[in-house]
Amino acid sequence: MEKFVRLTGVAAPLPVVNVDTDMIIPKDYLKTIKRTGLGKGLFAEARYNEDGSENPDFVLNQPAWRDARILVAGDNFGCGSSREHAPWALLDFGIRCVISTSFADIFYNNCFKNGILPIVVSQDNLDKLMDDARRGANATVSIDLETQEIRGPDGGVIGFEVDAFKKHCLLNGLDDIGLTLEKASAIDSYEAQASQSRPWL
Repeated sequence: MEKFVRLTGVAAPLPVVNVDTDMIIPKDYLKTIKRTGLGKGLFAEARYNEDGSENPDFVLNQPAWRDARILVAGDNFGCGSSREHAPWALLDFGIRCVISTSFADIFYNNCFKNGILPIVVSQDNLDKLMDDARRGANATVSIDLETQEIRGPDGGVIGFEVDAFKKHCLLNGLDDIGLTLEKASAIDSYEAQASQSRPWL
């Protein structure tokens, strides 16, 4: 998993509440277990017209936000089914951070396991960040996970809370497999000792 330490980029405004995982990645894209290639399906029902052409009104199709790395979204982001394809699609598109006033629990935890930082802020701070995001490519936002700060384009700073263990995992690029591999020497030592004491196994 790619480490997340600092991120500076364009933030896309998505002032929609209750964005569920089916909106993030429709069920038609759930046939794969690969984590790559899902970016094309991100928000597909909103991004594309019925004929497959791009919907010019959708924020991620507009020039200012095509390369957005941060998403500023409405309340209760990631609700609905627990599909892990949702953070996979965000990540494959290039989104590394989602900021909202609240997240569905399963989606929130899946983000950390896939290298995405979900940040919870107050409604007042979300409103400020949404205004910044609406300014497009001329207004980049910086996220510093080490100091737990969001810095707006005008220099304003917003602090945020994050679980210490989840922060450690993101800073070091550790998913569940990575966490296990950190214990590789202890596992090897146990296996060697077990094979000596119980050679019949």
